[in-house]
Amino acid sequence: MAQTRQPRFHLAFPVDDLARARAFYGDLLGCAEGRSSDTWVDFDFLGHQIVAHLAPEECAAAARNDVDGHDVPVRHFGLILDWTAWEDLAARLTQASTTFVIEPYVRFAGQPGEQATMFLLDPAGNALEFKAFRDEADIFAK
Repeated sequence: MAQTRQPRFHLAFPVDDLARARAFYGDLLGCAEGRSSDTWVDFDFLGHQIVAHLAPEECAAAARNDVDGHDVPVRHFGLILDWTAWEDLAARLTQASTTFVIEPYVRFAGQPGEQATMFLLDPAGNALEFKAFRDEADIFAK
């Protein structure tokens, strides 16, 4: 069977409170809600399906690694946005007084792979990274 469009990813992750997950992913990030039950909620993460599963025992602080002098959560997920969408999201999150793990900033300025990035935690402690590349052709640049 031939694939005619870019594949979408599906990610399931633990949360400790579905109401707080709905407020964060739905209200703050603007993800439309799909199907749900008493123990999980689907969200449209810019065309990708993410599912918050109620599993408070699975929510724990993640290990971290040093990346460019920043303490990056090892376990994280996120999206690569276009530059303008990244700037808009950074402004919206800052306006909402979001606490960032890593404040919005630009890495590799003027070099191949120049990218804007920011890290934040959802209410259950899951780490998210949102990034944008100055030139999308450099996503895998070395």
